[in-house]
Amino acid sequence: MAGAYGFDISRPAGNAREAVQWTYFGYLGAIKQQNGAAMSLGRVTTFLDIYFQRDLKQGLLTEEEVQEIMDHFVMKLRIVRFLRTPEYDQLFSGDPVWVTEAIGGMGMDGRTLVTKSSFRILHTLDTLGPAPEPNLTVLWSTSLPASFKEYCAHMSVKTSSIQYENDDLMREYWGDDYAIACCVSAMRVGKQMQFFGARCNLAKALLYAINGGKDEISGMQVAPKLEPVKTDVLDYNDVREKYDVILDWVAKLYINTLNVIHYMHDKYCYESLEMALHDKDILRTMACGIAGLSVVADSLSAIKYATVRPIKNELGIIYDFETTGDFPKFGNDDDRVDAIARDLVKQFLEKLENYPTYRNAKHTMSVLTITSNVVYGEKTGNTPDGRKHGEPFAPGANPMHGRDTHGALATLNSIAKLPYKYAQDGISYTFSIVPRALGKQIEERSKNLAAMLDGYFGQMAHHMNVNVFDRDLLLDAMDHPEKYPQLTIRVSGYAVNFVKLTRKQQLDVINRTIHTTA
Repeated sequence: MAGAYGFDISRPAGNAREAVQWTYFGYLGAIKQQNGAAMSLGRVTTFLDIYFQRDLKQGLLTEEEVQEIMDHFVMKLRIVRFLRTPEYDQLFSGDPVWVTEAIGGMGMDGRTLVTKSSFRILHTLDTLGPAPEPNLTVLWSTSLPASFKEYCAHMSVKTSSIQYENDDLMREYWGDDYAIACCVSAMRVGKQMQFFGARCNLAKALLYAINGGKDEISGMQVAPKLEPVKTDVLDYNDVREKYDVILDWVAKLYINTLNVIHYMHDKYCYESLEMALHDKDILRTMACGIAGLSVVADSLSAIKYATVRPIKNELGIIYDFETTGDFPKFGNDDDRVDAIARDLVKQFLEKLENYPTYRNAKHTMSVLTITSNVVYGEKTGNTPDGRKHGEPFAPGANPMHGRDTHGALATLNSIAKLPYKYAQDGISYTFSIVPRALGKQIEERSKNLAAMLDGYFGQMAHHMNVNVFDRDLLLDAMDHPEKYPQLTIRVSGYAVNFVKLTRKQQLDVINRTIHTTA
């Protein structure tokens, strides 16, 4: 491929232009062979900076030319496209590619890995305007240079195009030579690969438990038959016991299904080029996931702390609930419900670990939905927390829309309690706040956002998408998409052009909590 363009990539790159060109050829070859799923870039900006600095010192390039090379590289990454089915776009709306580039972080020896090229790739949001790709991911450490922290926060306030992950947390697990695969998953570069496994609908599983394994919408016996709830009021211990049985069934089915998928994928679509760039002996992970965490946490909280009466249809299926009294809701820094969410994460991973995986892959898990929280909601009936049939779940690890009523910091505290130890594929939290809540001027907003990120990640929280916008902006973009061709927002796991979302997905974003106070 490179030869067709007149380049000999069998020899080492001789200068910065060639280093970028060779890197792009490697990436292009990998994505041409792979199946159209997420294909991350790695952690290349810090490495490429070595070439840039040498050429600058030797007078071969000017700073303007270096930025131009970075701009051109990013332009190439932005135009990657895959052929995909309409069903794919329902779950992963906006045609994301996940050209995830990990930026910054710290070395194990205490040195910062922030370079001038860390600034340069973020600066492309100015030179080229905001865009979903590449998926710019800052590895945040409380020890990062203050100037870099403020610049990252400044670009987030300005563009809502950056996600942040906790380098101080992940470095303890993966060392300092890791990058982010897919959306938010840390992996050692060249030493790991991921069998992607989407996610399990925990809320649907709860309704199966309540209905004895029957689907609450169709009435079909889907899960193994067990005794349905027969009491007039849902009993917390009874529901948890039934839920435990269903989760065990789901975990077995989940792992067995993924084993078949990935065996057949390796058999017929082995991605030899990218695997040739890995070590011979690698760590494989079976990347499972969960959706509807806050729905289930709030539902179990309602059952435990309020009075929930099941309502049956003519077939005896429990299809709705009547809740009397208030109950703690996830996202308000209330340990009564936050502990339920935390324990669910641990419980489901331990269920998954009971079943062997293809090629002895390590069981891992994410709390992540992409935009599929809308589709999952469409397929899930009324839940005990008051969510109605068809209404979207909250994305990723987010609280349900409008229920985090105690301010941004309380919400951040709740999310930070979810244990990364049991969700090493990532815990995705999408944070949205109006600009004025961060301050009057952009400089003040940037400093306050940087301080907020320090506080959040200082609690060993894992991830945060940052959106800084007003709801009115999104409403206007829905009605006049031609005015906002580059309006980029963060959703669970990636960035997307808002105007490319479906109407339902746009409404879901608009209905989410947008904090008006810090």
